[in-house]
Amino acid sequence: MKINDLPFGITDWSEVEKTEHSGEQGMAYWKTRNFGNIRVRMVEYSPGYLADHWCAKGHILLCLEGELHTELEDGRCFVLIPGTSYQVADDAELHRSSTKQGARLFVVD
Repeated sequence: MKINDLPFGITDWSEVEKTEHSGEQGMAYWKTRNFGNIRVRMVEYSPGYLADHWCAKGHILLCLEGELHTELEDGRCFVLIPGTSYQVADDAELHRSSTKQGARLFVVD
């Protein structure tokens, strides 16, 4: 990733508007900032969340709280706990998220 034309700045996430996104089960709450073609998000999944789609978007994702289950289309499953992350390229491996207890994430894509 090459980051161009982005001056130094600070984000106070408590001031960023939250949007709601329904999953197949549960809700996702996003606080989103866009910097050119880079999207940065704080994401909270409600307990019992299951994504309503297989995602092809590339991400770098850090688990801050809770436990996130990520399933790849080929059947592999991974569990993220606070302090762990994953990275995946655009159109590389379809993936979807779920959580039993809820999770809070920091995502760059």
